[in-house]
Amino acid sequence: MRIAEKFQELKAKKEKALIAYVCAGDPGEDATREYVHALVKGGADIVELGLPFSDPVADGPTIQAASDRALEAGMNPDIYFELAASIKEQVPLVCMTYYNLIFRRGVEKFVKDCAASGITGIIVPDLPIEEADDILKASKTHGVDIIFMVTPITDKDRMQKIFSKDSGFIYIVSRLGVTGARADVAKSTRDILGKVNTTLPRAVGFGISNGKQAAEVIAAGADAVIVGSAFVNIIASQENVEERLEKLARELKAECSGQ
Repeated sequence: MRIAEKFQELKAKKEKALIAYVCAGDPGEDATREYVHALVKGGADIVELGLPFSDPVADGPTIQAASDRALEAGMNPDIYFELAASIKEQVPLVCMTYYNLIFRRGVEKFVKDCAASGITGIIVPDLPIEEADDILKASKTHGVDIIFMVTPITDKDRMQKIFSKDSGFIYIVSRLGVTGARADVAKSTRDILGKVNTTLPRAVGFGISNGKQAAEVIAAGADAVIVGSAFVNIIASQENVEERLEKLARELKAECSGQ
């Protein structure tokens, strides 16, 4: 399923999207399949399937640790694409990874492999819009969305460059201080959403970990919430993982559905 189709489906139901992240291969391939199933069962509309890299500069310690565990278990791009192809959930899959892995495999081949394995979107945190011509060209050839990030410090001109090339959805990173209160969460989200003038769905991720925070983001005007570390922490605990993933996804999705 394409990302645009999912958002159209949700719009018809007057729902917002829950986008859930897991690191492929943490702690193993079979487990990842089970975890994705649990997230979708709980209500995840889109799944970001992280392709682990040894130096994930845009990720915090939780996802860095997940990447380390996955790499130690043997995850690599070849296995990753086999794993993605084996996931049969009826939701869009999005690859989140770093450009080094894409460049080494070959941009055209990487995007083609994404399409062949059922991945319909790619997020590359360390790829600036100014250097993205090759992957954008390949994405058009193979029908894969390239999703860029904007932050509170992205200026207006650069945002317009991103909006003119982006597809799927806009990934909005709202950075907060570690002591930020709930009111600050809502304010920071409203501030950046006010700058993001695009017809594409606006998805916000900044450490959302519970339904109350998800509700604040949706109330601020987001079309989707992105949750990663909260799910990865559950996986790291290895305690009742599938049950807890489904439960948290259900809690978050309830706020996206206005329930």
